Amino acid sequence: METLRRWMPLVALLCLAFNLRPVAVSVGPVLTEITAELGLTGTTAGLLTSLPTLCFAAFGAAAPWVARKLGDHGTIAVALLALIAGQVLRLLADDAVGFLLASALALAGMAMANVLLPSLVRQHYPDRIGLVTALYSLTLTIGVTVASMATVPLAVALGGWRAGLGTIVIAAVVALLFWLPMLRGGHATRGARGDAVTLRHIARTRLGWALAVFFGIQSAQAYSIFGWLASVYRSAGLDEVQAGLMLGIATGVGIVPAFLIPAYVARTPNPTGLFLAIMGFLFAGYLGLIFAPTAAPWLWAVFLALGTASFPLLLALFGTRARTPAATAALSGFAQSVGYVIATMGPLSFGILHSLTGRWEPSMWVQLVLAVPMIVAGLYACRPRLIEDQLRA
Repeated sequence: METLRRWMPLVALLCLAFNLRPVAVSVGPVLTEITAELGLTGTTAGLLTSLPTLCFAAFGAAAPWVARKLGDHGTIAVALLALIAGQVLRLLADDAVGFLLASALALAGMAMANVLLPSLVRQHYPDRIGLVTALYSLTLTIGVTVASMATVPLAVALGGWRAGLGTIVIAAVVALLFWLPMLRGGHATRGARGDAVTLRHIARTRLGWALAVFFGIQSAQAYSIFGWLASVYRSAGLDEVQAGLMLGIATGVGIVPAFLIPAYVARTPNPTGLFLAIMGFLFAGYLGLIFAPTAAPWLWAVFLALGTASFPLLLALFGTRARTPAATAALSGFAQSVGYVIATMGPLSFGILHSLTGRWEPSMWVQLVLAVPMIVAGLYACRPRLIEDQLRA
């Protein structure tokens, strides 16, 4: 019974992690069909692909404050309810505005859960941060992969994009059922200990800003890929199934690094070499898409998958650049809320530039330019330091 009590939170955390991306990435593979049925313009479609970053910025910042009122576990329960309700409502939407509003509700739930997850790992498994971060990073990546690869086949088999998107609601309901026991007894902890470290405190530190810039541009890259890669491949001549497969590769190949990287970072004070290798793959993937998109489409997708592996590295840095759950939550909340404001320039500019030029190459060159400040911020964040030391400075 003691063993079950100790590891039951891990099951709940992994079910939660599985749901932290599908509602966002499942739109990309069927964006053409959604656009046609709901009458989205190029700008509106760009807003839709930018919505995850906008909502994560707006609602992620509120997560530590809400957690101090409701407790970390109560806040996650509310987040899951919002995630489920938003997904159901967008299946019923019959115009662009309704679809956008429902998506925003679902993404608000994702945003709050996303910020609190690193803190929950430190709360429940302070001696196994590397392992548990690796497991939830792996599960999160599997969720991305399943959503990106299965949405189109499910839509085709079940009769449309609504049915394809509807299947991912089931996973959110399962996560809520596993989370409900966390609200009872000792698990229903209050977040009052987070009062000592706020987002305002983090905003006065170099490490906080380095992680925010690093996270923001990484997210701009990732959500541009999630939202537009299938469209880039379809414009290059691949059909919808092949383009969806390329997106699946771009997310699925990340499964292995999603598990290995957090465990490595937990043991390595300065993972600079790993970070630079990841950035090299990102550049190679974009350059391949720019100059020869159909020469080796699967290879460019693999390179982009490895190039976005800075995300599990960031997750590990959130857990290893702070000493306490309170500081971890504040650092994660600041980096993600500010970072997602920065990230909106990614998918939104991707869609707008394509609308203005009729080509995808300018959009991808912008992503390469954005990678330069990402490298500068990442090199600073990778150096061994703790946020509490800068708070006292």
